[in-house]
Amino acid sequence: HLATFLLLLLLLLLLLLLLLLLLLLLLLLLLLLLLLLLLLLLLLLLLLLLLPLLLLPLLLLLLLLLLLLPLLLLLLLLLLLLPLLLLLLLLLQLLLLLFLMPRMRLLS
Repeated sequence: HLATFLLLLLLLLLLLLLLLLLLLLLLLLLLLLLLLLLLLLLLLLLLLLLLPLLLLPLLLLLLLLLLLLPLLLLLLLLLLLLPLLLLLLLLLQLLLLLFLMPRMRLLS
C-alpha cells in the first residue's frame, strides 16, 4: 500500500512539474512577444521620424497591425495550451480514481 501511495505521490509531483513548466514556457513566450513589440515600436518610431508626414496614416495602420499580431499569437498559444492542460487534469483524475477505487472496496 505504501508503494502505491508513493507512486501516486510521484505521479502527482510529475504532473505539477509539467504544469509549472508549461506556465514558465507561457511566461517566456509572453516576454519574447513583449520584447518583439518594443522592437517593432522602436522601428516604427524611427520610420516616423525619417519618413515624411504623407505616409503617417499608412504607418499608423501598420503600427496597429503590428500591435495586434502578438496579441493574436498569444491567444492562439493559449488556445493550444488549454486542451493540453485539460488533458493533464483528466489524466490526474483518472489516476486518482484508479488508486482510490481499490481502497474503497477494502474499507467496505
